[in-house]
Amino acid sequence: MSVRNLEFLFRPASVALIGASDREGSVGAVVFRNLKEGGFRGPVWPVNARRDVVGGERAWRDVASLPSAPDLAIIATPPATVPQLIEELGRRGTRAAVVLSAGLKNRPEPGAPSSEQQMLQAARPWLMRILGPNCIGLLLPGLGLNASFAPAQALTGPLAFVTQSGALATAMLDWARGRGIGFSHFISMGDSADVDFGDVLDYLGSESGTRAILMYAESVKAARKFMSAARAAARNKPVIVVKAGRAPEGAKAAASHTGALAGSDGVFDAAVRRAGMLRVDTLEDLFDAAETLARARPVGGERIVILTNGGGAGVLAADALSLQGGTLGELASDTLAALDAVLPGTWSRGNPVDIIGDAPVARYVDAMRVLLQAPEVDAVLFVHAPTALVPALAIAQACAPVMQNSRKPVLSCWLGGPAVAAAREATAQAGLPSYATPERAVAAWLQMVTHARNQRALQEIAPAAVAEFTPDRAGAEALLQGAAAEGLEWLDEVAAKRLLAAYGIPIVRTEMAAGVDEAVAAAQAIGFPVALKIVSPQVVHKSDIGGVALNLGDADEVRETARRMLDRVRAARPDAVIKGFAVQEMVRRPGAREVIVGLSTDPVFGPVLLCGVGGTEVELHRRHALALPPLNLALAQELVGRSGLEPLLRAWRSRPAADRAALLDALVKVSQLACDLDGVAELDINPLLVDAQGAVALDARVRLRPAASAAVPLAIRPYPQELEETVAIAGRPLRVRPIRPEDGARLHAFYDAATPGDLRLRFFMMRREVPHSELARFSQIDYDREMTFVALPEDGSGEMAGEVRAICDPDNEVAEFAIQVAREWQGRGLGRLLLDKLIRHLRERGTREVVGTCLPENAVMASLAARLGFEVRPGDDQTTLRLRLG
Repeated sequence: MSVRNLEFLFRPASVALIGASDREGSVGAVVFRNLKEGGFRGPVWPVNARRDVVGGERAWRDVASLPSAPDLAIIATPPATVPQLIEELGRRGTRAAVVLSAGLKNRPEPGAPSSEQQMLQAARPWLMRILGPNCIGLLLPGLGLNASFAPAQALTGPLAFVTQSGALATAMLDWARGRGIGFSHFISMGDSADVDFGDVLDYLGSESGTRAILMYAESVKAARKFMSAARAAARNKPVIVVKAGRAPEGAKAAASHTGALAGSDGVFDAAVRRAGMLRVDTLEDLFDAAETLARARPVGGERIVILTNGGGAGVLAADALSLQGGTLGELASDTLAALDAVLPGTWSRGNPVDIIGDAPVARYVDAMRVLLQAPEVDAVLFVHAPTALVPALAIAQACAPVMQNSRKPVLSCWLGGPAVAAAREATAQAGLPSYATPERAVAAWLQMVTHARNQRALQEIAPAAVAEFTPDRAGAEALLQGAAAEGLEWLDEVAAKRLLAAYGIPIVRTEMAAGVDEAVAAAQAIGFPVALKIVSPQVVHKSDIGGVALNLGDADEVRETARRMLDRVRAARPDAVIKGFAVQEMVRRPGAREVIVGLSTDPVFGPVLLCGVGGTEVELHRRHALALPPLNLALAQELVGRSGLEPLLRAWRSRPAADRAALLDALVKVSQLACDLDGVAELDINPLLVDAQGAVALDARVRLRPAASAAVPLAIRPYPQELEETVAIAGRPLRVRPIRPEDGARLHAFYDAATPGDLRLRFFMMRREVPHSELARFSQIDYDREMTFVALPEDGSGEMAGEVRAICDPDNEVAEFAIQVAREWQGRGLGRLLLDKLIRHLRERGTREVVGTCLPENAVMASLAARLGFEVRPGDDQTTLRLRLG
């Protein structure tokens, strides 16, 4: 399920409380009091099996006796009673319930279904949606609905808060009331047996009364559903999450470097970033994020200027900004001159802008106006320390209009207690963010910056793809199947290199040798010098026990080294089965950088990629970053940017810059391997040598997924290559395939070449061009919920001939389509071919209904739809035609 019937949960017209009570302190009594005091305009029906009056109002004995089926039922009864109540409510016509009861995971006897399982089974025939169980409930301040046992009502506002922790829900509610922050939705998820984060994000992402979504998460269940919902929601509004469980428990059992480094918390970070959300570390940060989002202006750049009346306070803010990687803006000469005109000669003449402690009100206002008008200033942090010369309230009242009228973010920090309390309150009433310390103000600013970066990543048009490459997927799968048939956990050195080669990743020549004499022969065939490595399924980190030797210069040295290596390994690991030696060409690239590129499997999010500084000490530092596949060039560049590799890749002294393109190519190909081969559980390329001549993998480890374990699917559906096909239109071959992120520039050219009339028929308005944000959105689709087919010349070059796209609702019930064909291809049958292919695809994925809209004058579209079986009728507004295929 997804958003189906959630309107009854979040927009109910009537409510029944089952388990309503008069017993002081009981959940049923508290919830009933909250329901009455919240101001809900619809009927609220208390249900109590033994009483006719509850809380001074008439009560009903059971579900059957209610005046009608309630839109929403609140259940606060013992866990064993819940399944039967859900059954009764479903039969009566109720389609949503909040189950406050805890203990539903318990089983009446071993092997029997739990009460939770029985509850879900009872709800399924009626498509009833259930929030909880084991939650504190639901608050919808805009409806006056408090269906919870929270200790207070929520104020009405633009923020939605979603939490898996009931204790945190009550704390957030209390904090928000004290700060005057209100909510559109306040949702306690509890055990999320049915309604989960994905469902709520899908609903809130398109809910007009919600400007931002705050989440407290402890776990995520359905990763692909979560990612699809999060990406869709984050495109519409800020989504901020704090997640518990930062301890890297998952890394303890990892056998490879990548597995050890890719702890589950780091993977969650990567998922949040990929979805365009913002993660914060602490509850305090979440509260500050709520303050910032409720009040701050959008971020247009990262250069911030600190304006203060105290040098020490300004230095504290500047230090915090520097230590956390922020950008302290540099004032231009024109700005310095403008400040000189309004400030005393003793001002700091730099950033922070210290206007001196004796500043009158006018000096604050004048300085702020200058900074907000300066093009090199993207935001201002105003830090005030109280003085006896000018009341802080007077400064706040004078500066507030300037801050409110600014298109740039202005954050304020009023240092102190009672002396600045009134100023802080005045700032809040003016709708401006305010913080108690410079450090918290800086942290809030950097949250805004990070969120803006993540959002920009969603709107980037990916650069052109690397040269077309088709991996030897069949050969790679055969290699893995052969290893699995032998019961191997790890591929040997030679097999691992063959796997990389199948995906076009450059490798050094490596030969397998069963014994000492074969090792000598292999070395002579390769040419000296060579490297020698032990091959054993039980020895993963070979260098740790003397299983690696480098720069062996002749046959005698290889022979003697191989014998000593066997002795060392047998002594260190007597349990190890030694299969022989890997003899490898010795690569001499003295200026090369050692990089690690890896792949691991997260139990929730599936395959995850790693990139960073490699070598034998890779686990001793944190210079690496994670990303979810699939990657394109833009995402690969972003991964490298976060990995700590940037300084190493640049030119330095006599060493030329490394070939960044070769590294990106390797990352994209490992990403493709991760998408294609679910038999790979972990992979290390360490080191991948990268220098001015390119990249080459020196060492590789590949761990196989155990045959008895199911593969964890990718959190983001990769490019569906199986949907590609070649067709002929008017004797000309065209390649019809799903759109790729790299098609953004081609799509721009396609729309740019269209006539104004064609664009009006496509977008229902006159427009000269399609905005960048739309191009990014149209080319970076979620293949799990959307599909766009494009028609291109068969060789992939040249202009786009046409496109057809559809977006499905989260339940895959209805898909809405749009189509456009280039002028030179119109009237040749391409439109019908594209739309027919789209319809067949939607049918195969189970979509029940395809709909579209066109202008009445678009007779060609209406005729095409009718020929393909669509019902064509006037739209409700009579200005469009509605197209429907059931």
